[in-house]
Amino acid sequence: MYNYPISPHPTPEPWHIRDTIFQWGHRTYVMGVLNVTPDSFSDGGKYHSLPSALTHAHRLVAAGADLLDVGGQSTRPGAVTISLEEELERVIPIIRAIRQGTNEFPPLSIPISVDTTRVAVAQAAIAAGADMVNDISAATFEAEMLTAIAQLPVPLILMHIRGTPQTMQHLTDYPDLINHIYNFLAERIEAAIVHGIPKAHLMIDPGIGFAKTYDQNIQILQHLPQFISLGCPILVGPSRKSFIGHFLNQPQPNDRIWGTATACCAAIAGGAHMVRVHDVWEMVQVCRMADIIWKSKPDAMEASPSVRI
Repeated sequence: MYNYPISPHPTPEPWHIRDTIFQWGHRTYVMGVLNVTPDSFSDGGKYHSLPSALTHAHRLVAAGADLLDVGGQSTRPGAVTISLEEELERVIPIIRAIRQGTNEFPPLSIPISVDTTRVAVAQAAIAAGADMVNDISAATFEAEMLTAIAQLPVPLILMHIRGTPQTMQHLTDYPDLINHIYNFLAERIEAAIVHGIPKAHLMIDPGIGFAKTYDQNIQILQHLPQFISLGCPILVGPSRKSFIGHFLNQPQPNDRIWGTATACCAAIAGGAHMVRVHDVWEMVQVCRMADIIWKSKPDAMEASPSVRI
């Protein structure tokens, strides 16, 4: 069992990806969601074609996204697993188009994460221009993932999940939720290091909405500071999720912006370094204000000419 250390925790090492330096703790970074799927819970089908996906990618960048997370496999509860060939056909063309540009759109240098649990997709995406891998299984669905990431080598996001998207919502019985997530992530960090991935290349995600009840998602946000001692930057992805719809009586995902904003604020107050969101323009503003409240030093804030009371 892992115990939460009481001593101060050093800030994770910065990431240098293309033209971006991620200085963890200085401000909250915004990951823009680009689902090229027909069946994602919130925006499935909207960006399934290459022209619509590329248009949305440029819209996310213009709205202030710090990086894009491109996924071709829906991971909503009950989602059907598609073939490897279909996932590649969805993901690789949009990553290549973002990087190389088209007659209508110039190339973009924004960092790109590929949201996948498959080694072949991760490798092909990195070859096409992606910079990192976001694996919702923490590299447990395919045992070769850690070795592949170490060889690439690129940053890796390790997320907590139980079961699969088909079974996860039947696996929400935890004797101690926070301790279970902590131990799972600690073990996956150790496994990654053993396979040759530097700890400085790892990010962790407690997995809001993945094998969690509505109340358990709230519990994660309330206890997020306990994961800081793992020593990796923390990603939180509450965007438009069903727990927000439940508590606010908002059945339509598009109507959950205000709830998402509140969840992002809670995450930032709890030590999150990055949030994964659909509504980038709105959440960039939320994050900037939250950073002023929770991450700015009072003397620096008073000296800034852009801050007015």
